[in-house]
Amino acid sequence: MRLPYFFAVSLIFLVAAGLCLMAASFAVTKVEETSEFAVRRALDLKGHDWTEVHSDGLRVVLTGTATDEATRFSALTAAGTEVDTSRVIDEMEVAPTTELAPPQFSAEILRNDSGISVIGLIPASQNRDALIKRLRDLDDDGRVSDLLETADYPEPKGWDNAISYALDALNLLPRSKISASPGLVKITAIADSQQEKEQLEQYLTRAAPPSLRIGLAISAPRPVITPFTLRFLIGEDGGKFDACSAQDENARSAIAAAAQDAGLTGPFTCTIGLGVPSPRWPEAATLSIRALAELGKGSVTISDADITLAAAQGTDAGTFDRVVGELENALPPVFALHAVLPPPETDEGEGPPEFTATRSPEGLVQMRGRLTDETQREMVDSYARAAFGSERVHTAPRIAPEGLPMDWPVRILTGLEALAQLHNGALTVTPDDLVLTGISHDPDTRAQIAGLLSEKLGDAQEFTLSITYHEPPEPADKLPDPEICEERIAEVQASTKIAFEPGSATVAADSRDTVNQIADILRECGPIRLEIQGHTDSQGREEMNQQLSQARAQSILNELRGRRVPTASYTAVGYGETQPIADNDTEEGREENRRIEFHLIRPEPVENPETGLDAIEAETIKAEQTDNAASEADAGDQ
Repeated sequence: MRLPYFFAVSLIFLVAAGLCLMAASFAVTKVEETSEFAVRRALDLKGHDWTEVHSDGLRVVLTGTATDEATRFSALTAAGTEVDTSRVIDEMEVAPTTELAPPQFSAEILRNDSGISVIGLIPASQNRDALIKRLRDLDDDGRVSDLLETADYPEPKGWDNAISYALDALNLLPRSKISASPGLVKITAIADSQQEKEQLEQYLTRAAPPSLRIGLAISAPRPVITPFTLRFLIGEDGGKFDACSAQDENARSAIAAAAQDAGLTGPFTCTIGLGVPSPRWPEAATLSIRALAELGKGSVTISDADITLAAAQGTDAGTFDRVVGELENALPPVFALHAVLPPPETDEGEGPPEFTATRSPEGLVQMRGRLTDETQREMVDSYARAAFGSERVHTAPRIAPEGLPMDWPVRILTGLEALAQLHNGALTVTPDDLVLTGISHDPDTRAQIAGLLSEKLGDAQEFTLSITYHEPPEPADKLPDPEICEERIAEVQASTKIAFEPGSATVAADSRDTVNQIADILRECGPIRLEIQGHTDSQGREEMNQQLSQARAQSILNELRGRRVPTASYTAVGYGETQPIADNDTEEGREENRRIEFHLIRPEPVENPETGLDAIEAETIKAEQTDNAASEADAGDQ
């Protein structure tokens, strides 16, 4: 039976549709498999094995968690090299970023004659206006260059102490660079003298909080010596310097060698400074000293480029003429020689006129001798009262207009000016000599007086100095040196150590006298930076030993507070078993390791050999350039 035409056609269409559906399904599956395989291979080659690939028809779906946005974008790019980017469906996630580390807060402060500059990064919570106001108060004209940046992060531990200490230090240092960061302050500065340098170092070390590390590099520049002076004498007891100046170490060594060959006895001081009149100063000095040595006795005085060679009375005239002639020919061109040969002694006449002034240790001055007229006496009296104090001067010279040289007032006033630099002494002025003897508390006084007399008395003028240096008496309220305090505490502990009740932080009863002795020492020492260290043996757990040592150190700090010792600059630190001083395998060793130690907190060295402000500014600029370069490099990496 034949099928109707309609059914036959319908059956054919159904069979064809089924075949087409099967072919299309096969083709889609093939495309999905091919795309998925190609994308997976591309991702693996790029190292993105964390990515999952799923095909959904023509779509390629990427899933997974990327470490960062750049990695996610790299995976998308790799997939786009194998299939059309419109077919790539991004369902990847990016891992949440960890909390950003806070920046390194720091402030660089530069102070010089041009004002104050401050640069760095500070916390946003810092009162910036108050900080800049404090800096402006330090400068007479309020010149402050504010180059600070802020970051909204919490203030790190130690930041407040560092900034406060840096500003306090800046108040004392008009030429300095101070770097402040959390828990650390580095100071590079210039002092006007060696004495000021030592005072600043002592004060800044004591003033720092105990938890703050400090680095000090304070230098004292070479002094300017005016006039540049050298004075060497040879007498019955050998050679000695009244004054010595040199421009560097080599010059000082050459002068010292010549003086030793000429009979120098005992130690001497030769000041290195600026102001040398000629680079050939050491050559002129050594030639002059050797010439004096040939004469045997006398003195040689060099004031800038003027040289005065004075022979002793009784020197042979022929020898004097030969030595002077050779020296004149050998001296460098800049220097001028004045040679003095005293006349032979005679018994005729009453002796030269003289003027004397004495200054007692209490500061009382008495003047006697000869003056030309009343006007000269009033002038000398007024000068002395201005120099020594109007209530301390007794004037009793007589008027003798005959026999006094023209430069008599100059010699007297110059001698009084020199006497004013001594703690006590005596001045004797004659037409041919000026003799000054006395005691000074400044080791440089002899050289300063020699320079003064050389400059004001003129060339070829003789003077004699006999000045003794005595250490100045210590002020009644002077605090002892911190190192001495540390040594005294160590001596106390060497005889009687501090012990505790077993396993506790309670000071043993028989150790309380030791704590009392240490408290007495610390009260005398004043505000020193001290670390009280607690140590244990190795028995027990390390964590428990550390906690016990901390508790014992804190207990000693509390004991000192209870004995009215100012402990604001002290800190207590427990080191546990980490710093043994003896063998923990024996009972004796363990007993030694259970201890309390007192150590000074000393400044850290600052690596900055250059001391001028130019070097300070150059270092600051270099640091800024380094920071900028690092920032640009980081930006390029991103």
